[in-house]
Amino acid sequence: MPDAPKPGWTFLTNHSHVLLCIAADPGIRGRDIAERVGITERSAQSIIADLVEGGYLTREKIGRRNQYQVHPDLPLRHPVERDHQVSELLRLVKTPKRRASA
Repeated sequence: MPDAPKPGWTFLTNHSHVLLCIAADPGIRGRDIAERVGITERSAQSIIADLVEGGYLTREKIGRRNQYQVHPDLPLRHPVERDHQVSELLRLVKTPKRRASA
């Protein structure tokens, strides 16, 4: 629903939205993440850098594109959720993998 109004607030942060996008499509481009999450491309790149620095993602350059690997066994960062792992979040909000365009 591209024309649906965006809610004023959500239950998940932009960091979790970016992580979920990457988990669904490890080869996704920053501009596509930005569009899906509703943030700027610069913000998406900054969040990716945070996730890499925190150990939640590994980034590998393949040709001109980045390929990401999510590390699901790490704990969530906030004290309220730190007893839970990233894998639990991924299972809870699992999104289908997108097919590459032919």
